Amino acid sequence: MTEITRKAAAHWGLDTADCRFVAGRENQVFHLTDGQCAYALRIRRPGLRNQLELLSELAWMQAMGAAGLDVPNPQISLQGNLLEIIEDHQVDLVSWMDGTPIGQSAKPLALDNPSEVFFELGAALAKLHEASDRFEPEANFTRWHWDLDGLLGPDPLWGTFWDNPTLDSETATMLQAFRSRAVDHLGRISKNIDYGLIHADPVRENVLWTGKRLQLIDFDDGGFGFRLFDIATALIKNTQEPNYADLRSNLIAGYHSCRSLDVTELDFFLALRAVTYVGWITPRIQEPGGTARNARFIRDARRHCLAWLERSH
Repeated sequence: MTEITRKAAAHWGLDTADCRFVAGRENQVFHLTDGQCAYALRIRRPGLRNQLELLSELAWMQAMGAAGLDVPNPQISLQGNLLEIIEDHQVDLVSWMDGTPIGQSAKPLALDNPSEVFFELGAALAKLHEASDRFEPEANFTRWHWDLDGLLGPDPLWGTFWDNPTLDSETATMLQAFRSRAVDHLGRISKNIDYGLIHADPVRENVLWTGKRLQLIDFDDGGFGFRLFDIATALIKNTQEPNYADLRSNLIAGYHSCRSLDVTELDFFLALRAVTYVGWITPRIQEPGGTARNARFIRDARRHCLAWLERSH
């Protein structure tokens, strides 16, 4: 346990707990074990989120847990806070979830029961959206918006995908054409599409399966957005699976078992989701594995955008 980790854990009386580093991309995450209790200690990267955004995320997670969803439970510190400040780092502690990620990006999906898992994932997203609509946040609740500007505006949440420096001229021109058409299309349809709080990142690594129940973790990117964006995000890394059609139909069936949702524009949202990764990877290309991820994201964006452009012509 590093000194900053020990100081952080001490705010919850866990400075002598067993500690294991888990992840360190956007935030540093540690697994703490104290007797029979396990937690995730999250040391947030400075500048990634402000204090109000983080407190809003934790309040939302608390409400979702109270509504019956299987999500991490934020823990109150010894000082009575959900969030503590350690050496300019914002720190929180949540309960550890005991499930296993349903897969890893860029690797074949290896589930014994993929139809069941994706049905349950669809149902979990529906329950999340339904509970979020009932959630009554404080007046200062603050999360970002995956809306037209957040996806396609001059400064999208995940970066200007059309400016990725590795794009060849043909792909750059195609993405510019997609953005132009997509702005018009989303502007026309947005008022008729379900919009509210969404997870925004229910990819394989953030969906856990215990063998009996499904768990959602990592609400870091959650905010206000189109509910179809959650469906598209859950599917986007699986579109090359040989049983993709079955995964997609079961995810939608699971969602519809709990809540209605018009999925007519799902392919459009798959294209929108695909281009966000091309923007996200731009400042991270030099990170380990960044070059391969960048090439994969561009390839996927080309496929989804060209398919939508051809169908919508």
